[in-house]
Amino acid sequence: MDRAALSPSVKTVPASRIREIADIAFSMDGVLKLYFGESDQPTPDYIKEAATRALADGYTFYTENAGLPSLRKALAEKYRELHRVELDPGSEIVITSSGVQALNVGIRCALDPGDEALLLTPAWPNGSAIVQMFNARPRQVPMALRGSRYEIDFDRLTSCLTPRTRLLLYTSPSNPLGWVASRQDQEALLEFCRRHRLWLLADEVYERLYYGGNVAPSILRLCDREDAVLVVQSFSKTYCMTGWRLGWLVTRRDAARKSTELNEFVVSHAPAMAQKAGEAALRDGESELESMRERLRGNLDFCRQALDAMPGVTLPEPLGAFYLFPRIEGLSDSFEFCRRFLLRMRVGFAPGVAFGAGGEGSVRLCYAADRDILREALVRLRTFLGEGGAKVDSSTRA
Repeated sequence: MDRAALSPSVKTVPASRIREIADIAFSMDGVLKLYFGESDQPTPDYIKEAATRALADGYTFYTENAGLPSLRKALAEKYRELHRVELDPGSEIVITSSGVQALNVGIRCALDPGDEALLLTPAWPNGSAIVQMFNARPRQVPMALRGSRYEIDFDRLTSCLTPRTRLLLYTSPSNPLGWVASRQDQEALLEFCRRHRLWLLADEVYERLYYGGNVAPSILRLCDREDAVLVVQSFSKTYCMTGWRLGWLVTRRDAARKSTELNEFVVSHAPAMAQKAGEAALRDGESELESMRERLRGNLDFCRQALDAMPGVTLPEPLGAFYLFPRIEGLSDSFEFCRRFLLRMRVGFAPGVAFGAGGEGSVRLCYAADRDILREALVRLRTFLGEGGAKVDSSTRA
């Protein structure tokens, strides 16, 4: 008997190549795991204690689709403190169950089936995949590596425009590049989207993990409240809350209202006790955050020194987030390289090809791990490269 088939469109959504590497590693012992984007530090106790108190206080029921008013108010106050931006917590901020879900509702507000989105790459693959999930088309536009810094190629962006283009998505600070959009970059992106009547979606999840100051520049400092701008955010990276699945979206009032309505049909709302924990993170997290940022800065300097000393390795300058994206001379199949490196050396990196156009030839490593783990991983990388690990032929694919 014939059985019902999966929809043809869902088959076009690719699996995560980062997860492919992780799935291999999950079956192995003793792996140094640097493929995921998370710190190896647990959620701070003051956040966990806030969630425990929230449970005891009865925060186990439904909340508003847009999230607790108290959390939205706390976020508006944080934007005023960090960016000198005034937001209406009742109409411009929507709490979501993770930054991924904020991407989902934000992209859905901007795109219809058959529409197209421009995405600056290399980039975290979820943006492209979500566009495809909504039966729209992602058009990846690789950034240009000039010297040690990636730059936006506006000529290439313009050449990718079509009558169906509705959205431009970028990430700053960047996963995987560590690139940070300057004020001039953001002004140019905003002007480009205004001129071509596009939505501009800024993934600013790593804004507090920035080495040029207390916070990376936000597009919200430049746009007005009527601009077609969506800002995706998350508690995951800044506060070591990856498993809590708590994020938010800042956007124009009509998009915030529709995103709130869409929440009902996706998750209803973020967990109430997690939202109360988020309030504690915003209120009490600055000292912990500064300690984490200093630790990451030390790890960054350590890894840069080790990678710079490796023949055939070129490292673009990172200004934020907690990733390095070294290019390896002669590397033409980064997934196979990472697979063999994992099996041979028990170190897990993410393949550059996972991050879209412009990513092949590089690998991503997360330097938010313990220094001893990073030291050993880089020793093993040097050994692997010295053994010719960047060369891939048919005999190594078995």
